[in-house]
Amino acid sequence: MITEFVVTAGEARKRLDQFLVNRERDISRSRLQRLIELGRIRVNARMVKPSHTIQPGDHITMDVPQPGPLLVDGKAMPLEILHEDEVLLVLNKPAGVVVHPASGNWEGTVLNALLAHIPNHADAEMSNGKTALPGLVHRLDKDTSGVMVVAKTDHAHRTLAAQFETHSIDRIYEALVWGTPRDEQGVIELPIGRDRGEPKKVSSNTAQPQRAVTEYRIVTKFGDLVSRVVLSPRTGRTHQLRVHLASLGCPILGDETYGGQNVCRVTEIDIPRVMLHARTLGFQHPVSGILQEYSVDLPLDMQGICQSLLCR
Repeated sequence: MITEFVVTAGEARKRLDQFLVNRERDISRSRLQRLIELGRIRVNARMVKPSHTIQPGDHITMDVPQPGPLLVDGKAMPLEILHEDEVLLVLNKPAGVVVHPASGNWEGTVLNALLAHIPNHADAEMSNGKTALPGLVHRLDKDTSGVMVVAKTDHAHRTLAAQFETHSIDRIYEALVWGTPRDEQGVIELPIGRDRGEPKKVSSNTAQPQRAVTEYRIVTKFGDLVSRVVLSPRTGRTHQLRVHLASLGCPILGDETYGGQNVCRVTEIDIPRVMLHARTLGFQHPVSGILQEYSVDLPLDMQGICQSLLCR
């Protein structure tokens, strides 16, 4: 796919790879650098290095090859299925499990398990005993536990994806956060996007801010140390809840990326992961149109931390 554009007059001088990583959010910096070195990304029709400094008025051409279908082996592993019918499946994802295979996590993912559970997936492309990506409508971070819905047909995938796109899905999360928000409840409206200086992070310091809104309510205060909060995202940005809570000065426990090492230990309690849980998911069934809602309690590790804090 060939894309052409001209660097705007107001754009500051910077490295080509740094400029592109803030513009092309779906392509990693390492891949952009490789494409530049291969000559698939050119400036004013010339091959340049990733460190080339772009200037206002430069004409950039990008010839980015489309990736082929991702083939993944199905591998049986335990799945806590909350509901399953002919067109969809709802499961409770445990913390520590990756949803989709990627570098460093090619096996033991939710997708591997789903392909073993549904070997004749309606959306799968069969090839030598392997299948292409099935209907993952949304994802949860590796550390995040909780409710997920998976489409088993193309129609269900399109219908559910449209509900996520229009934010008509009901989603409720719970988190254990550092400290206590100033207000008992409120709405956080903070546009976010890929961070200018650290592209792997999300923040409000971004060249491409996207609207992001989160409702929150404090459920329990464990002194001044920790709070248990309920979260309702009105939008669905990457790392939205983590960034929004950090913006209140109350990062999620265990979230070293947005809260530093201090939030990975409370008094004498070690926090091994990001304490975020997708508690409730509600949506219209793609065939019947009936509203369905599924909820799961806090996982044992989060319950254990709450109990330890209550005993102090």
